[in-house]
Amino acid sequence: MVERVKTGIPGFDEILNGGIPKRNVVLLSGGPGTGKTIMASQFLWNGLQMGEPGVYVALEEHPVQVRVNMKQFGWDVKQYEQQGVFAVVDAFTGGIGEAAKREKYVVKDPTDVGELVDVVKTAIKDVNAMRVVIDSVSTLYLTKPSVARSVIMSLKKVLSGTGTTSMLVSQVSVTERGFGGPGVEHAADGIVRLDLDEVDGELVRSVIVWKMRGTSHSLKRHPFEITDKGIVIYPDKVVKTRGVVG
Repeated sequence: MVERVKTGIPGFDEILNGGIPKRNVVLLSGGPGTGKTIMASQFLWNGLQMGEPGVYVALEEHPVQVRVNMKQFGWDVKQYEQQGVFAVVDAFTGGIGEAAKREKYVVKDPTDVGELVDVVKTAIKDVNAMRVVIDSVSTLYLTKPSVARSVIMSLKKVLSGTGTTSMLVSQVSVTERGFGGPGVEHAADGIVRLDLDEVDGELVRSVIVWKMRGTSHSLKRHPFEITDKGIVIYPDKVVKTRGVVG
């Protein structure tokens, strides 16, 4: 029996036949505005509701903004941070600015992979994290494309080694095939792609699971919506797009 982690995202566990296999590192890729950060945040928030501590590694946005974005969906993480079961790792500001000085976990040089891995490891241990989100790994391979694969492998070792189940957010351009960065796809145990396509004159959001180690899963492209409570996937519906197969 595969041990699974329930994402709690409506419809998502159904298309994964019960949830993400434990310890899997899942690449959540898609173009701008497809809902990647929302989905990853929802995964962490639902974990907290189930008593599973989490860590959010902010590489592309100020930690203050991360908390504001989550609060818009009613996901107020402040109390969980105070309880020591949730942490935001600031890998964005480099510790510069008044707000950054109040952060507990700061990566002074986000391009220093060793430092990033160390701070993430410390945060995971401190809160006994079971779920981790890194948003986004694109930042890492845009600054150092040649070491992209080794960066992801270093992070994967830490994430799997500490027993966490994680989502790595990956930004791709709308027309890009693949999932974002050489070697990144190969390092991931699972790949989930979110898309925003024009179908009959309107934009339709859809999700497809390209691979998920340790479980069978739906091979169909399912529609989803972003509501004021987060993402809702419709597992019994299918979107037909003229999508390119990467």
